[in-house]
Amino acid sequence: MDLKRRLTLYLVGLIIGGGMAYWIYGERITNGAWLPEAKVKQRLRSTLIQASAHAEVQLAEWPAELATVRLAMDSATVDLSRSQRTEDSIFYRITTRVAGRPAELQVSVLRKFDVDTTATLVSLEPLH
Repeated sequence: MDLKRRLTLYLVGLIIGGGMAYWIYGERITNGAWLPEAKVKQRLRSTLIQASAHAEVQLAEWPAELATVRLAMDSATVDLSRSQRTEDSIFYRITTRVAGRPAELQVSVLRKFDVDTTATLVSLEPLH
């Protein structure tokens, strides 16, 4: 078997295998959220649905809505070194732009996903 035939068969197998993997796994195979920061942003983008009373006041003063903060997760930077862990929760420190202004967010989540997947905005502070 010459090299041309081997490459042709390899490419056909690669295309068939890639198509089968995409058919079985769908978008999960191409989402690219493999690193810890990307996983945190992916989780917060879908589960950030409530804010503490203090954060509600800060959102009203900003002015912004929680949906705006959730959309800002795409361009956010999660500072994992400044995140705090307790027995049951994780408090993430996130830097992003909310409504065009630089901001630092503190978001809390429970460590056990099976208990509660909801993320809570704890604070929204302007960056100087």
